[in-house]
Amino acid sequence: MKNDRFLTGIFIGIGVIILLAVGIFFLRQDSSTYISEDNPAGVVHNYVLAIYRQDYEKAYSYLAEADLKPDLEQFRQAFVSINLNLGDASLKIGESSIQLDQATVYITIIRQSNGPFGEPYREPQSASLVLQNGTWKLTSMPYPYWNWDWFQTDLGKPIPTVR
Repeated sequence: MKNDRFLTGIFIGIGVIILLAVGIFFLRQDSSTYISEDNPAGVVHNYVLAIYRQDYEKAYSYLAEADLKPDLEQFRQAFVSINLNLGDASLKIGESSIQLDQATVYITIIRQSNGPFGEPYREPQSASLVLQNGTWKLTSMPYPYWNWDWFQTDLGKPIPTVR
């Protein structure tokens, strides 16, 4: 009789833990929201959030006007048909460096490990922006948030695509 109570207590404890885990999983809400775009870090945040929400028109609006800029359909296709596996990466936005009309936002891309016990690894990267008509616009981002054949700038000069 004593063993039955102990075993029943264990099963009840396991059941409570399972119910809590399922409840937390279904009740948690995505708290990601768009933020102010008056600084380069805000533009990077909103661009990435728009991509995750599959709002490609909004994400496209954050690209700078420059040579070798993809059109909206090329931009959308990079994320829709190529399947860039955005679920395998997350992004942490760090410090910003602004010099006149150009800015760099330092970011860390966190990629998931393939193994069951592997640690995620972090890649320090950066995003480049330019001030156009009083608004910060992106000129480059790291993969998987940017496609290799979109315009790249080196001190304002477009680098042609090799075909």
